[in-house]
Amino acid sequence: MSTENLIDRKHYVLVHGACHGAWCWYKVKPLLESAGHLVTVLDLAASGTNLKKIEDVNTLSEYSEPLLQLLATIPPNEKVILVGHSLGGLNIALAMEKFPEKVAVGVFLTAFAPDTEHAASYVLEKQIESYPADARLDSEYFQSGNKTAMSFGPKVLSSKLYQQSSIENGIWQDLELAKILSRPGSLFMEDLTQQKNLFTKQGYGSVPLAFIVCDDDLAITLKFQHWMIQNAGINDVFEIKDTDHMAMLCKPQELCDSLNQISIKYA
Repeated sequence: MSTENLIDRKHYVLVHGACHGAWCWYKVKPLLESAGHLVTVLDLAASGTNLKKIEDVNTLSEYSEPLLQLLATIPPNEKVILVGHSLGGLNIALAMEKFPEKVAVGVFLTAFAPDTEHAASYVLEKQIESYPADARLDSEYFQSGNKTAMSFGPKVLSSKLYQQSSIENGIWQDLELAKILSRPGSLFMEDLTQQKNLFTKQGYGSVPLAFIVCDDDLAITLKFQHWMIQNAGINDVFEIKDTDHMAMLCKPQELCDSLNQISIKYA
């Protein structure tokens, strides 16, 4: 690798959303690595290959523990580009709150972006208000420990999250992968409603933020994405056209291009 490439080398940390795992980044990771970057993907607690069970994970902090442990190992003179997808936005926000000095920029990929004024549950409450009950289709919600857990059924996966992963588009394998590998998760609402000052201006609010909009997202709608951008005061906004909720699977190269633009500015 040339000296020039070493100078341009970035460290991306990619964080999955609810019920998913590190596996959902399998297209993006090699693309970024082939451009000379360091890429870390991880399974949050009770996700992917992580051995914990959802009934044993009751708070956002417990769920985020693998990410927080990773950030703790980053040397003081290094900074990462932290990317969170969907619910993963709350995980990266927590990591920025704990380790603001170790994050060059936090990137919300059609992800829940909290603010520093309201309770940690605020954006989730607004999403639930705006999301019609009949759109949940065959998702299941059940009591697990002291919280409500959920799992995605094949109908909601195919029509709300992976609608572009079709035979017609030649990427039906990604939907089948999700049907096999997705695990029960939680929004941890019971925990988050108690967290009044989880995200502060001095911590999370001190880190530069960017948002990548997915215009054909039926899980977190375009309207709600723009509401979160305004509510959180995010100025750097990128958009990927004709993209469902799983941009890393249906438009991996376009996502990498957006991440590259963000990294040039901040890292």
